Amino acid sequence: MGTNDTSTPYRVLIVDDDSDMVALLSTWLKGSGFSVITASSGDEALTRLGMSRPHCVLTDLYMEGMDGMTLLSRIHANNPLMPVIMLSGQAGIPEAMKAMHLGIAAFLTKPVEKETLLSNVSRALRLSSDIAEARPKFGGGIIYRSTAMAELLEKAELLADSDITVFISGQTGTGKEVLAKAIHEASPRRDKPFIGVNCGAIPEQLLESELFGHERGAFTGAMNRHEGLLQAANGGTLFLDEIGDMPLGLQVKLLRVLQDFEVRPVGSTRSVPVNVRVISATHQDLAEAVKRGDFREDLYYRLNVVPLHMPSLAERREDIPALLDFFLDRIAQKRNAKKKRFAPDALEYLLAAPWPGNVRQLMNVVELCTTLIKTDIIPLSMAKSALREEPTGIHTLKVAKDAFERNYLIGVLRITNGHVANAARIAGRNRTEFYKLLAQHHLNAADFRKGGTLDTDGPEPTDIDAAENSADEQRDV
Repeated sequence: MGTNDTSTPYRVLIVDDDSDMVALLSTWLKGSGFSVITASSGDEALTRLGMSRPHCVLTDLYMEGMDGMTLLSRIHANNPLMPVIMLSGQAGIPEAMKAMHLGIAAFLTKPVEKETLLSNVSRALRLSSDIAEARPKFGGGIIYRSTAMAELLEKAELLADSDITVFISGQTGTGKEVLAKAIHEASPRRDKPFIGVNCGAIPEQLLESELFGHERGAFTGAMNRHEGLLQAANGGTLFLDEIGDMPLGLQVKLLRVLQDFEVRPVGSTRSVPVNVRVISATHQDLAEAVKRGDFREDLYYRLNVVPLHMPSLAERREDIPALLDFFLDRIAQKRNAKKKRFAPDALEYLLAAPWPGNVRQLMNVVELCTTLIKTDIIPLSMAKSALREEPTGIHTLKVAKDAFERNYLIGVLRITNGHVANAARIAGRNRTEFYKLLAQHHLNAADFRKGGTLDTDGPEPTDIDAAENSADEQRDV
């Protein structure tokens, strides 16, 4: 009970000016496998904290000099998630309530039973985010302390130095793209582009042009040459998210790229060599998709050279306290505000939650809680409310329609370099209707022309283009 995954005892700091109580508590804890550090005052305890880095603090409420409440505040000023258990033989309900409001892990009344003490220490350690030892530099942006994640990152680190094709499976929201970026950042390609594309978020008719590029005049509205993402990622890494949603026709073309490392843009008669590492990911069971005929078997084996599985948040619950601490810290920095923290019972509730949306859902819950609560400590009621209000994985028809419509508009504007008349013609709308659609989705065609925020190859529309736009508008009307 008192050892962690690496067989190193958890360290418990006992703070009490009663030497007999210190001796008794030390005997109980050492007998259960804990490593014990002692201090006879609050000031000494603060010194011990910096030197010994305990995982849990066990302190008396009333002591000479600094009392337990002050010590609790001083500890949490530097480490908000350090679990602190308070003992007292004199305190009443007001003191206990104040301690709980300040984020105490447990408030125990003396004389305390041995089993009660040990069970509360064990419970508090589960809530600590400081148990993890130092991890390798690989995956510095990935927050974890679980064995499952440690093993995954060790394997991913071995793959980073090579150009081998990697396939990442895992539920939606687990952080597959974060892992792909970590592999890229640890590879010799780190100084070259990392480009990600969601194969399920782009309409089929635009995905081919987005990936492979097209020549001018390749199809109606292709006014300029467009370099695809495979060429844009040359020398670097291309991350194909939700690869299971790629249409069968494009799967053949992608397989050819992975075999020959050459890409042929739409409308071109020649292939262009590319040097790109491909990392793909999906939440689907691709082996089942192959059996159903929805995914090519040859492409599946070409992508699935080295499989990595991103565990769900429910499979790595040990990481939840550290992830919460990271999100709380990031939000505080972004808002230039004091860092908030979850009350111990709220933290325990979040540890036991099912988390169908995984890390993404956890992040949204933290964002909601910190926005709606004005106090420094987030109570259990707020955590429950935020978790219940999380949306399910299936969007409403309106949300899904809006997302598709916006992606479609972005796609046609990109391939036409912001030429509204051509984009409207591809979309089957007159220019007036098309402008209304752009306004609804807060899109500006000028952003897709040369010099806008989304630069493309080719010149800006000329006065001749403007004249064509006017003529097209007259015909459409």
